[in-house]
Amino acid sequence: MEFNLDDSLGFILNKLNTKLKNELLQRLKEYDVTPEQWSVLNRLWVQEGITPRELSDIIFKDKPNTNRILEKLQIKKLIVRKPHPVDKRAFQIFLTKRGWTLKDKLIPIVTQLLEETTIGISKSKILDIKKLLNQMYDNLK
Repeated sequence: MEFNLDDSLGFILNKLNTKLKNELLQRLKEYDVTPEQWSVLNRLWVQEGITPRELSDIIFKDKPNTNRILEKLQIKKLIVRKPHPVDKRAFQIFLTKRGWTLKDKLIPIVTQLLEETTIGISKSKILDIKKLLNQMYDNLK
């Protein structure tokens, strides 16, 4: 039985993911934000006040990894943690003014990268790709 790694969907997806993360790292470097930190900031721009556990589920990272990302964002004064009003063992995450200010700077950078990545691919094909990838993810649940 033969298996050509270069034709493997998993290998191709991993290769693309690595390339995108590295490129994003370079483009966000000026703002001292990593791709992982970007994902947290992006989710908080949509919904503040979530707990680290909720956030880890949303960004598909384990809780220890999420906590490390949050610690770095807190050191950079981009987020604050506030005690949860109901669950005294938990806390909620909120953006600082500085965290909110990054929104208008980082979104255009990421949007530009994704536009460059999809040059020559129609919008309908991009929608199809997203649908197929999400279906593949759901198949593994």
